[in-house]
Amino acid sequence: MHTVADIATWMQQIAPLELGESWDNLGLLLGDRRAPVEALMTCLTLNSATVGEAIEQAVGMVIAHHPLPFKPLSKITCDEVTGELVWKLAGAGIAVYSPHTAWDSAPAGINAQLAMQLGMRDATPLIPSSIEGLTQLGAGRIGNLPMPLTGSEVAAILKDLHPTARPRGVGLGQRVSRVGIACGSGGGLLPAALEQGCELFLTGEATYHTCLGAEEAGVALLMIGHHASERFSLETLAQHISTEFPSIRTWASKNEKDPVRTCS
Repeated sequence: MHTVADIATWMQQIAPLELGESWDNLGLLLGDRRAPVEALMTCLTLNSATVGEAIEQAVGMVIAHHPLPFKPLSKITCDEVTGELVWKLAGAGIAVYSPHTAWDSAPAGINAQLAMQLGMRDATPLIPSSIEGLTQLGAGRIGNLPMPLTGSEVAAILKDLHPTARPRGVGLGQRVSRVGIACGSGGGLLPAALEQGCELFLTGEATYHTCLGAEEAGVALLMIGHHASERFSLETLAQHISTEFPSIRTWASKNEKDPVRTCS
């Protein structure tokens, strides 16, 4: 029977933790490496819905993209949300692993998958890793579309692939070829994209001032929503785990939803 350690070792192979950002909290965050895993669930975020599903389905391990906990906890009680979630998971004997920014930057991770979805076969990291042996990897992606498209046409492609996407942005009517990508809250990578001749910057969400910066630089900026820019990759990851560990019952959370709604 496979253990938490087996899964963690495999995750290190596909998404080396060294690729993660220095501020991040990565790897095995909760649990016993020796514990057996018969069922495993992936999700974008651990909240009451996904934790409840994991407990109900008696999983041995959850791979959650966003770390829980993210910041150090001085105490673990049910007086606040993070403590209560950690308490419930620990009480059910569920291990938690978070690849977060390492999965963002992995060779087959989120940004690489978004690039493939747009047909960007020549995509390279926006910010190459400085770690020896990983210099061909790094944060974000940048590359060229197979043919010039408007930002709105790129948005339509992604909306078809990711129905929960809510495309909006800056300068989406202009025709572009060179695209920079940074999933999630990736607006901070816009300067790096501009340095590499980016004409359209794709991310999940960005601040108002990042949008202003893109407009002033004459660059299109497309935001499809944090959830839509990342959640699909946890479904892909679950499929990969099922292939690698066929004896483990594996799925992406069925209860997880984007908390953001559009007003009609």
